[in-house]
Amino acid sequence: MKIKTFSIGGIHPDENKLTHEVPTQSAPLPTQAIFPLSQHIGAPAKPVVKKGDFVKVGTLIAEAGGFVSAPIYSSVSGIVFKIDTAIDATGYRKPAIFINVEGDEWEPSIDRTEKLELVKDHPELTPEEIVNRIKLGGVTGMGGAGFPTFIKLCPPPKAKAECVIINAVECEPYITADYRLMMEHSDEILVGLELLMKAAKVTRGYIGIEINKPAAIKLLKQKCNEVFCNSDYKVEVVPLQQRYPQGGEKQLVDAVIGRQVPAPPAIPVNVGAIVQNVGTAYAVYEAVMKHKPLIERYTTVTGKKLSKPANYLVRIGTPMLQLINLCGGMPEDDNKVLAGGPMMGKALTSTEVPICKGTNAVTVLSGDEARRRTPAPCIRCAKCVSACPMGLEPYLLAKLSAFKEWERAERNDIVSCIECGSCQFTCPAHRPLLDNIRLGKSTVMGIIKSRQIK
Repeated sequence: MKIKTFSIGGIHPDENKLTHEVPTQSAPLPTQAIFPLSQHIGAPAKPVVKKGDFVKVGTLIAEAGGFVSAPIYSSVSGIVFKIDTAIDATGYRKPAIFINVEGDEWEPSIDRTEKLELVKDHPELTPEEIVNRIKLGGVTGMGGAGFPTFIKLCPPPKAKAECVIINAVECEPYITADYRLMMEHSDEILVGLELLMKAAKVTRGYIGIEINKPAAIKLLKQKCNEVFCNSDYKVEVVPLQQRYPQGGEKQLVDAVIGRQVPAPPAIPVNVGAIVQNVGTAYAVYEAVMKHKPLIERYTTVTGKKLSKPANYLVRIGTPMLQLINLCGGMPEDDNKVLAGGPMMGKALTSTEVPICKGTNAVTVLSGDEARRRTPAPCIRCAKCVSACPMGLEPYLLAKLSAFKEWERAERNDIVSCIECGSCQFTCPAHRPLLDNIRLGKSTVMGIIKSRQIK
């Protein structure tokens, strides 16, 4: 059987799945939880609490600030200490709610039992009701940009969904949070997938998993045969080659169903696919079936120099330093700490940055691993072009960005860059390609938005 993959570009970084077989532990509660109001693409959430208010686990603390937005719920019980600013993973100070933790009192509406709820037992769950519960639960994409999940289930009028694809690829070389989630909560994930298919009004589902996770492939195939054998829904587990960045939406759609998503503003649903992360499917199950908003997530804490790298179920708002300390503390070295993995993660300016809805990993790189080599002149080898999964010319886009030639950068499709870092990874001259392209992409997107406003 031919193992599928996407058709353009891609690389294969060395695998460092240090926590692959480490069972997930529940992280202790923080003494103070920090909730940035921008944990998703779109408008920041608006606080609905004030200093001195007492909140429980699951209390709404910030409502959606617009259509493309998502509410935020407290993951702890305690007193609202202040509404101020806090440094987030971007390095900038953003509005946030600080809560001093007192006990662990939950909202009574949340079902905390371990009973598996099945879709067939809940006839009240119409597609509209499922979407509404996902929206109210503050569920966002948990493997990428943090897009509010309910919006993906309400495609534009001219787009029609034909299938739901679950992204269980986890192609970043260090991260294992999704793998552990699949091994420990496969039943809930499949119910979440069924809910997503029902909400999207489709009967076809796929779960894409890279072949370096044979146990997860075997388990989910077995479960799918049990759950969907006599069902109207047809679900297929699709083994995929190891290839980065296969977890990108467009690359995954190409790999699984062989369809190419056009350049922006096109999205996967324009070719019939709705893509959701495996963690999102689990969060959908909890929001819809257990009335549990998105208040915690699976997170890998890893690094070659950490004494005890591990996987944790973490309450959102927990400072990353607390997790590093659980893994033996910061190594003695010049370290770089990333929110995410080494390919697409963001380097932190402070370890007090909290775990957010989209934080799937905290990666600690030693000085030797993180240190960049001195850039040399471009040798025109075109390796960056071969590696680009979007079919772009990274060397050209980087040069146009460096020289501020924004019109040419736009004409050469800089906004299609998914910022995967494949170009910079493969460059033998160690050029800062992605750094320049990111600057150029953000500038060009700003120009496009200002043009639309006029």
